[in-house]
Amino acid sequence: MPRRARVDWNAVSAAATNGLILVSTMLALDVPPSTIAFRARKDGGVWWRPLAGLIALVRGGLTPRQRLVAALLVCGERACITGLSACRLYGLARIPEGDEVHVLIPHEERRRSEGFLLVERTTRMPPTPRIRDGIRCASLERALVDGARRMTHVDEVRALLCEAVQRRMTTVPALRSEVEIGSCRGAALVRAVIVELEDGIRSAAEAWWRALVATMDGFPRVHWNADVHLADGSFLACPDGFVDEVALALELHSFAHHADLDAFDATMRRHAEMTAAGLVVVPATPKELRDDPQGVKRKMWAALEQARLRPRPGVVMKPL
Repeated sequence: MPRRARVDWNAVSAAATNGLILVSTMLALDVPPSTIAFRARKDGGVWWRPLAGLIALVRGGLTPRQRLVAALLVCGERACITGLSACRLYGLARIPEGDEVHVLIPHEERRRSEGFLLVERTTRMPPTPRIRDGIRCASLERALVDGARRMTHVDEVRALLCEAVQRRMTTVPALRSEVEIGSCRGAALVRAVIVELEDGIRSAAEAWWRALVATMDGFPRVHWNADVHLADGSFLACPDGFVDEVALALELHSFAHHADLDAFDATMRRHAEMTAAGLVVVPATPKELRDDPQGVKRKMWAALEQARLRPRPGVVMKPL
């Protein structure tokens, strides 16, 4: 009777990454296929198969990091993480919850999407993948556009792209460049939001206000997030919106700022400083913009009339 081959289980353990190992690696380490099948059986097995060709050496669900590692293991050494998973690696927070891991692989390779794994074949692989927390991923701009292309709600796209720009992690021209050279599939919402960003919009609520202004025939042009300086050149404020013609400021007061006492204090101080400098300020909340747009319009028309009745203060706007 032939002797059963001895398996170096220390070598198997050492070859596993975060408790994950390819079946091909186990076979190369002389683990018999029958042993793999028995230990990874559905009922009573001590291992399990999170993806085809991959073994998890411990039963239970995968952690977020294990999902990233699993995706790269099964997709090969040239693969890299993109989309929302990569955006999380870069530290962005305004991302919808989900377990999906979006992976780029060279167009000539074959690998199917399954479970949490979303595989995208591309002729435009990142030439030099970035390493974030030990994980290969696409550039932030590529990840943002790839993730946003698969979103169906414009406010989610706005939140994602605005956060990255607002935190100065990327620039609007960089996003424009990426969307122009990338896939057209699903890019309509992304392009629309980039147009808003190019106009100075930096949040979903500002985009709502911009859309509202577009319905107000005869209302003067609003400049979004433009710096306003006093006559002596000193910085006054950067209101959310500014009508340069009459020095009228539009200011969003959100619940987030009310919950953050420091941010709320800064908002109130900026409001007071603009008023003291002679600006007419129109405050509004995201809830007002969403639930009572006609009321916001009435406030804006009334404020415009008030601003036109007084001499324009000597403030100077510097567009974004």
